[in-house]
Amino acid sequence: MAHYQCLGSVPPKRHTQHRDPDGGLYYEELMGEEGFSSDSSLLYHRNIPSAVTAATVWELPDQSLVPNHPLRPIHLKLHDLFPAAATGVDVVTGRRLVLGNSDVRISYAVADAPSPWYRNGIGDECVYVERGSARVETVFGAFDLGRGDYLIIPRATTHRWIPKPPSEDPDGEPLRAYCVEANSHIAPPKRYLSRYGQLLEHSPYCERDLRIPAGPLLAEDIGADPAEATQVYIKHRGRGEGGLAGTIHDIPFHPLDVVGWDGCLFPYAFNVADYEPITGRVHQPPPAHQVFEGWNFVICNFVPRKVDYHPLSIPVPYYHSNVDSDEVMFYVDGDYEARKGSGIGKGSISLHPGGHAHGPQPGAMERSIGVDYFDELAVMVDTFKPLDLGEAALACDDGSYAQSWSAGPA
Repeated sequence: MAHYQCLGSVPPKRHTQHRDPDGGLYYEELMGEEGFSSDSSLLYHRNIPSAVTAATVWELPDQSLVPNHPLRPIHLKLHDLFPAAATGVDVVTGRRLVLGNSDVRISYAVADAPSPWYRNGIGDECVYVERGSARVETVFGAFDLGRGDYLIIPRATTHRWIPKPPSEDPDGEPLRAYCVEANSHIAPPKRYLSRYGQLLEHSPYCERDLRIPAGPLLAEDIGADPAEATQVYIKHRGRGEGGLAGTIHDIPFHPLDVVGWDGCLFPYAFNVADYEPITGRVHQPPPAHQVFEGWNFVICNFVPRKVDYHPLSIPVPYYHSNVDSDEVMFYVDGDYEARKGSGIGKGSISLHPGGHAHGPQPGAMERSIGVDYFDELAVMVDTFKPLDLGEAALACDDGSYAQSWSAGPA
């Protein structure tokens, strides 16, 4: 999305001399997509951004995946994954893999510890803050995040997560992070963008709703002694589980050494409360709720909204077969009308795989007639390749969801 920003100190002309107060040159880094052919930004560092003093292996958390076979719809209870008394978990090394394929991985973490500095060298990340608060520091600037925030982090952005304790959160909650990792870039849907990259009038959100990184950019150098180096954890292409590998680079300076940057590539935050739902006389299909897209997957959110106003409407979804996609629904808040009686609640995930017709639970259609407002909040990921099950899915499967349509009205 071509949305130009400039923060800090940059020279009047790109690729020209930019000097510090002592006369030394700053080091210009171009961070760009698609081989110099798409969005990019220029960052000006006090240190050589390529400097590495040591490289060691980072043993990634369990990335193994098993097929959803025999094929079945699944209900996962994410809140069972992390005991209430769990300590020392961070959003980077502590996230647990729930679902994944060759295009996207979905993980979950309940974190109370600062993460290491981290860089995803495979694709963009979209992290949704279910509950809790955190400060995220990046080379572009910092964000203060809270309940309902999406954070889009471009590939190879060095950053770290610093959760705030529950005592400092408005809801008294720990940080609960729902992490969508792409093998591609993540952006607003193309149909919402002009050919120049501006969000159009029919888009359910616009540039005013996006929060860009805030300063200050700089931190004090740790020093040139390799024994005092900063470690940066890098997830990258490799021959490990899922074609992923991890490396830890020691760098001889603090990562926050950028004095300024400008361009159209940077992380940004967006709160789900700023999404304006699209409604109609009859039930609107999932694309009406789309918020982002990546290669072979989309992200939608279902927010509190007025619903269908045709006199004979049935507000809950009709039964549908996802012949081209797997549907993953993360139930965040409210009372999700179509799933009543299934056991699904806050913190649940439903996986409805392609090849299986799914829709409202028994009795939900009749109960919804005459309802004019849905108080629900859910984040949906639809993929166009089958999703396999990660270790976290195997650990929190309720084991009985597939039979919930056969139980009769609740």
